[in-house]
Amino acid sequence: MNIASPVTLPKVFTGAEKLAVLAPHPDDEALGCGALLARAFAGAGAHVICLTDGSASHPGSTEWPAERLAEQRRVEMLDAIAQLGGRAEDLTWMGMGDSLLYQADVDAVAAELEQIIAWTGAQNVFAPAVEDHHEDHQATANFARELRNRRPDWTFFSYPVWSRWDDPDFRQTIDRHDPTTVPTGDARARKRAAVHAHRSQFGEVVKDDPTGFTLPEGFAERFVEEDELFWRMP
Repeated sequence: MNIASPVTLPKVFTGAEKLAVLAPHPDDEALGCGALLARAFAGAGAHVICLTDGSASHPGSTEWPAERLAEQRRVEMLDAIAQLGGRAEDLTWMGMGDSLLYQADVDAVAAELEQIIAWTGAQNVFAPAVEDHHEDHQATANFARELRNRRPDWTFFSYPVWSRWDDPDFRQTIDRHDPTTVPTGDARARKRAAVHAHRSQFGEVVKDDPTGFTLPEGFAERFVEEDELFWRMP
C-alpha cells in the first residue's frame, strides 16, 4: 500500500487539479471522498454527480413517501457539499431510481456523465470501487468503466465505501490495486460535518419506519477518523 505524505501526494489529491466524484447515493461523496472534495473545493474545484435520489432508504414510512424523502436527501447533500466548501452549482442531481441503477442503459448513462463532466472541465473522475457489494455502487463503477472507454484521456480512480466496512479481507482484497492512502488531516472537521449533514441516514428525520435504513454503529466515525483510500481504476 502506498502511504504518501502530504508533500509527495499526486496533485489530484491535494486540490491542485479539478475533479469529479460519482456518488451512487447522497452520503457516498462525504464518506468516501469528503477530505478529497474539501481540498478540491478550496483549490482547483470539484463537481459531484449523485446518480440516485436516495428515496429507497425508508420504504415503510408513510410520513416520508419517496418523493418527499428524495427532496430531503437532496437538501442534505447540498448541505454536505456546503460543509465541504462547495456551492449548489457544484452538484448535479441525476435523480435516478434508488436501488435500480442495474436497470439503466450503461451507454446512455455514460454519455450523460461524459457531457456533464466535460462541461465542468474536470479530467479526474472518482467512482465507487467495484468491490463494494451494493448493486448501485457496482452499477456506478460499470458506468465509470464505460465512460473510461469513451474518454481514455481522463484519469479514473476508485474509492471504497461498503467494502471497507463489510469485507473482512478488505486489505488483502485491495492490495492488488496498490492503493494510495490520503490523510484526512486538516479536512477532518469539514468531512465530519458533511457526513453528519446526511441526517436521514442517522435516524434523525424519519421516525415512522423502524425497519428503515440507518448507518451502522461506528460506520461514520470510521470514515471520518481513518484516512481516505483511492486507487487507479483497474
